[in-house]
Amino acid sequence: MVKETAFYDTLGVKPSATPEELKKAYRKLALKYHPDKNPTEGEKFKQISQAYEVLSDPKKREVYDRGGEKAIKEGGSSSGGGGFASPMDIFDLFFGGGSRMHRERKGKNVVHQISVSLEDLYNGASRKLSLQKNALCERCEGRGSRKGAAQMCMLCHGSGMQVRVHQLAPGMVQQVSTVCQGCQGQGQRISQKDRCKACGGRKILRQKKILEVHIDKGMRDGQKIVFHGEGDQEPGLEPGDIIFVLDLREHPQFTRNRDDLMMSMELQLVEALCGFQKPVQTLDNRTLLVTSHAGDLIKPGDTKCIVNEGMPKHRHPFEKGRLIITFTVVFPKANFLPNPKLKELERYLPERKEAERPEGMDDDLYIYADLEDCNLESRRRRRSHYYYMEEDDYPGATGVQCQTS
Repeated sequence: MVKETAFYDTLGVKPSATPEELKKAYRKLALKYHPDKNPTEGEKFKQISQAYEVLSDPKKREVYDRGGEKAIKEGGSSSGGGGFASPMDIFDLFFGGGSRMHRERKGKNVVHQISVSLEDLYNGASRKLSLQKNALCERCEGRGSRKGAAQMCMLCHGSGMQVRVHQLAPGMVQQVSTVCQGCQGQGQRISQKDRCKACGGRKILRQKKILEVHIDKGMRDGQKIVFHGEGDQEPGLEPGDIIFVLDLREHPQFTRNRDDLMMSMELQLVEALCGFQKPVQTLDNRTLLVTSHAGDLIKPGDTKCIVNEGMPKHRHPFEKGRLIITFTVVFPKANFLPNPKLKELERYLPERKEAERPEGMDDDLYIYADLEDCNLESRRRRRSHYYYMEEDDYPGATGVQCQTS
């Protein structure tokens, strides 16, 4: 029993959620509320990141379940210390952004979500996507001016940052680093007349880029397709990556479980007893004739499989999983046969097992009880209604009164 569910509610999952369900929930919410897409949802993005940071770590999750967010902030005994990591660090690590030191030399990654069908993952597919990205100005080669025209900013001495010292108390000072206002963090200054006419001294231009995304057979929901070095370009930095994340849409007939496909099939009682042949349309438009021979009894809830008719395995597309079918059996309606016909049908069914009767007990001592339909849900609602009825609901009802003199 968990103490509080706020983190689970933030991710939209139940407290019993598996690690895979947590990953899927974080992936969808982080992409939706990322500051690049929703600049006004920074606080929401932070809450999502904090919830995932805690619940994705088994030790922190145990501490949270036991003591709530307060226990996490206090650095519970097995949580490895209190506090939270940067939301952007969590996002970059989740989507393959690497360590912070590496990111300082590399531009940030751009993550996009691609909605795919189960047919796309079964047969493979290609998508051409048009994107806008920052590219170094070709005219000035990313300098922002003609060669040699840029001068080092004398306010920050080329670092792009200014350090200010504040005295907090006698003998106590604080150093604060801020972006240089003189060069806007560029480390150099360019006069108006020397600025590149193409980019206006910005060093970069917006560029349209068309990428062809190949979805291989057997890929999975949430799998990443990475285009290395195709992200935004910045002077002095290695370009980041463009990452596409596959988001599987729900299929009306099949669900996927690793390399297996799951489906349900409804049978009439006669089909379950006497055999059947039912067509099933596959994801590559073939037709399987699912066959059960006479005498192969199918019981309600039975599970059968067809080998090599599941999902192709990624990078080994000629190897496939299983098609797993769970059966439900529909029984005929009451009184579907007259009594003489039922007696005749009984002759072909296995014999009844007679109930054991206490020795020496006469038939007239039994109390015969007939079965009736029972609706438990309506009974619960009726009881709940009775529990919440108050005294005012009974006209003319009066409570006990004390006589005063």
